[in-house]
Amino acid sequence: MEQERLSAPEYSDVIVAGGGLAGLTLALQLKQRMPSLSITVVERRKHPVPHGAHKVGESSVEIGAHYFEKILGLKHHLDQAQLKKFGFRFFFSDGRSDLHNVTELGASRVLSTPSYQLDRGIFENELARLAQEKGVRFIDGAVIRSVELGDSRQDHHVVWEVNGQTCRATARWLCDASGRAGLVKRKLGLAELNDHDANAVWFRIAERIDVNDWSTDEQWLDRCNPRSRWLSTNHLVGEGYWAWLIPLASGSHSVGIVGDAKLHPIEQINTFDKAMVWLGKHQPQLFAALDTRRDKLQDFAFFKRFSYGCKKVFSGADRWALTGEAGLFLDPFYSPGSDFIAISNSYITELIAIDQAGGATALMADIYEQIYFSLYQNMLTLYTDQYRIFGDPEVMPVKVLWDYTYYWGIMCQLFFQNKLIDVSCMARMRSRLAAIQVINVEMQLFLRAWNLVSAKRNPPQMLDQASLPWFAQLNKELRDDLSDEQFVARIDQQLLQLQCLAAEIVVVSRRDYPTLDASALVGLLDHEVFARAQGRSVQFLFGAAA
Repeated sequence: MEQERLSAPEYSDVIVAGGGLAGLTLALQLKQRMPSLSITVVERRKHPVPHGAHKVGESSVEIGAHYFEKILGLKHHLDQAQLKKFGFRFFFSDGRSDLHNVTELGASRVLSTPSYQLDRGIFENELARLAQEKGVRFIDGAVIRSVELGDSRQDHHVVWEVNGQTCRATARWLCDASGRAGLVKRKLGLAELNDHDANAVWFRIAERIDVNDWSTDEQWLDRCNPRSRWLSTNHLVGEGYWAWLIPLASGSHSVGIVGDAKLHPIEQINTFDKAMVWLGKHQPQLFAALDTRRDKLQDFAFFKRFSYGCKKVFSGADRWALTGEAGLFLDPFYSPGSDFIAISNSYITELIAIDQAGGATALMADIYEQIYFSLYQNMLTLYTDQYRIFGDPEVMPVKVLWDYTYYWGIMCQLFFQNKLIDVSCMARMRSRLAAIQVINVEMQLFLRAWNLVSAKRNPPQMLDQASLPWFAQLNKELRDDLSDEQFVARIDQQLLQLQCLAAEIVVVSRRDYPTLDASALVGLLDHEVFARAQGRSVQFLFGAAA
């Protein structure tokens, strides 16, 4: 085994720099599409990696889960070795020691389309095993010393060191999955800031943390069937921040704090002791749960200004590509990390397949990159300057409904139906997608304005997403297998749904706050849709919130 690893081949069709989540899933997808392709993955960490406290990014949502389960065929592993997620759950609990007496947002039952909580150590060990089983050359414990990029006529050269031995290899394609190290990004000066200035700290505790243990109120406990709130990605939210609780199959629990840098500077939380002091003020019940488990602390880490963009991620002419955090990163809220890995890997796989067939790789890379950046920019609006809303029990539940509807109704439809790589389909969808992009931007601005005048009422109630028939149906329909005609009809249906939801949000919010200016948003809505919303009772929003 050792000798085999050191005798790396001189040439591979593809070298993947980085064998974490992004790199290993890319290698598996490439092998699935093109079994004869020779692939070398060079990974810095020695395998097997530890369970529990390995890497952050444990919560998956529907696109990432679909990618793992259906496209990569990992359903058996997910069902047997990982935890099925009980959706997102939000508690407006800043400064409170009575979780059962605050507004809770979430589903009372598990919805139809699955997502998972991933123990990254367990998952990446399995990905590495599968990759090698399928013929991928996996070199672990290796440090890449240099990367020399080729051009349209020349191969790429990569030099790494493993166990004191220097190895050299060439490849037609170089795929950078090196995470924030960003080997290609740094070499080519592709780093790009965005306007989202937020920080995060996280740590793992070697024991389960169950929010149900924080109350003995049987009526509150019975709101969920099953009583398994611990399986949710639990968000404890306040103005300018959110704290996460994510269970791991190894028995550990992931805890994180994410905050707007202006409201919660990283200097307040960048050590475990500082984070505990901060939690004592903002989330006292979580502080109490952790205080008795200090001896169970497994790790602690933080990122300052974690969100960033990238000037270029795909070069079809020169045959290199960036995936995962080697390219760009949005925000851990709504857990989009594995989604964007799934999307970028699918584009890269398609580009390499086109290249193998002698096709127009440069042209397709430019088109795919344009779509990819558009998705990134559209999703970025959900986070930028929106953290003040997070602690608002009136506005935030509405924002979550809107953001889910956009994600399930548009983003997921494009990925589940495999349309993102269908250039002709994306061209036909352009005007529709542009229209909803404009409405989404205005909606995010409107929610921010509403938050400024909101009374922020926080009654002891559960806003049950599963009780909204349209919402549960939207989730269920993700798994439909649609023809091209049905897909176009589905997108038109979702655009109308977003128009109706936007109209109802305006009408409901202005009942309590009649001076709230909604003219820019209303100007984008169909007149008949808005007129109907003014003349009917609540159809899409929570009755209690209305």
